[in-house]
Amino acid sequence: MAGIKDVAQAAGVSVATVSRALSGRGSVSTTAQEAVQRAAAELGYVVSSSASGLASGRTRNIGVLVPVINHWFYASVLEGISSMLMDEGYDTTLYQLTKDRIQREKVFSDFLLRQRVDAVIAVNVELNSEEVQALHALDKPLVGVGGPLPGVPTLHVDDEGISALATQHLISLGHRRIGFIGGNEETDVDFRVPSRRRTGYEQALDQAGIEIDDKLCVGADFTMPQAYAAAKQLLGAPIARPTALMAASDEMAIGAILAARDLGLQVPRDLSVIGVDNHDLSEMFGLTTIEQRPHEQGELAVAMLLRAIRGEEPAHAHTVDHRLVVRSSTTRPLDAS
Repeated sequence: MAGIKDVAQAAGVSVATVSRALSGRGSVSTTAQEAVQRAAAELGYVVSSSASGLASGRTRNIGVLVPVINHWFYASVLEGISSMLMDEGYDTTLYQLTKDRIQREKVFSDFLLRQRVDAVIAVNVELNSEEVQALHALDKPLVGVGGPLPGVPTLHVDDEGISALATQHLISLGHRRIGFIGGNEETDVDFRVPSRRRTGYEQALDQAGIEIDDKLCVGADFTMPQAYAAAKQLLGAPIARPTALMAASDEMAIGAILAARDLGLQVPRDLSVIGVDNHDLSEMFGLTTIEQRPHEQGELAVAMLLRAIRGEEPAHAHTVDHRLVVRSSTTRPLDAS
């Protein structure tokens, strides 16, 4: 197997130049860089991550903490994180943080230390003070997505502002009876996202002088099947049925659309529906939604982390923008003047 000395000899440069050219650390001329890369490719030379780590004190490995993996939002954030880290030459090690106390303790006391990560990204996981202290004890950069985390720079969206904007859109169309499909006890855990989105919904109604009706609010688990069942019960009531629904996620909004269709209701003629996310399926269903760009959140988190790793600047908390995307699932109510 070819070694670094073989690459240096083939490229006609020093070993130090090869090290700088292949590690990305230090200044190398364009001519030397091209010669080294050409020689390395011809000889089949691959940089040893372990040797590089011993020399630099870095492993080029980032630990990522998530509460769940099989939800679209988390998968999209992870895609943004892993693709950008790969472009930068970093590996990704994923840890699913459940509510199991023993499992969580192992992650912080064992796994993160054993993997020797360069930094950690916590994606929408609410950490207690001991867990945050354990991460800080690693003396590695730490960034959160979702937040807020005590003493940790975090990327987050304004969940109250998102649901308020969605509800205001429905109000602006003339809707007064607006239902809400939010979370349940199981989903209202890390950072209370469902609760904050219901707060934004209620604030928008209150500002418009619309009385809040708890009978119009139902819970689900942020999946299509549960939202379908919840919406079917809500929309099946013949008296005082809502003319519009605000769902705390696009998947639940799609479940509501399917429930409405099965009940013989036409969207948006009989029922307007708006969601949150701009899910990959939202355009197929003509779903009006609030876009929060989870893929971009992952990329921004990596950019913040890399600046901190390189010592370029300390990471700061940052609010991610959101925007209303109007499609065909919302319109004025039939009885609007």
